[in-house]
Amino acid sequence: MLDRDTRRTLEPSPSGDGDDESWLTSYLDVLTLLITLFVLLLALTPPGGGEASDSDQMRPPSAVPSMSLATMATGIQPRHDGLQPQFSGLTVPGVNVEQGREGITLRIDDSLLFSSGAAQLTAQGRGVIDSLVDVLESFDGQISIEGHTDSIPISTVRFPSNWELSAARAIAVLRHLDSKGLDVSRMRAVGYADTQPMESNEMPEGRAANRRVELLLRQPVGG
Repeated sequence: MLDRDTRRTLEPSPSGDGDDESWLTSYLDVLTLLITLFVLLLALTPPGGGEASDSDQMRPPSAVPSMSLATMATGIQPRHDGLQPQFSGLTVPGVNVEQGREGITLRIDDSLLFSSGAAQLTAQGRGVIDSLVDVLESFDGQISIEGHTDSIPISTVRFPSNWELSAARAIAVLRHLDSKGLDVSRMRAVGYADTQPMESNEMPEGRAANRRVELLLRQPVGG
């Protein structure tokens, strides 16, 4: 029979190392911190899994790259931020003004300028071109006058094909502008025939849209 002092010595102490579970609390704390760190890393990872650039890291989440209305409409970044003042207010019936990658285009329906199968400006056509003279004089770049036709062939003594017709119409517009005092050295006439259609030539409406004269105004280098 063991006495009381002997039993007390042999029995494990309630606070001994074998029963101490304080390490478990520390382990859970570390595990919680690791999970929190992992969640934060996931939240900071840019979409797509790639590395974010310096500009992306500094940009506020709500910031969106600026985009002009012309770019949103056409998907093409224009060369200039917007139309020059003299063109933004231009309202000539039958003349469509567009900003493009190469410059500003004045598009004129050829029915306003010429009779069918002809390359001589009508009285109405001369009036349309006259209404553009002032604004063209205020422009200091190059002017490319481009004639376009539909795909229906033409074969006459004067115009064996649409090439001759489109070129002759462009030349007629150039000569009229020359007669109004525009510097002919900064103008050129080009015929494209039916090689650059805007619409399908299968329907009359498409062919009508393709018969046109365009004045492409290119800004001088550094302008």
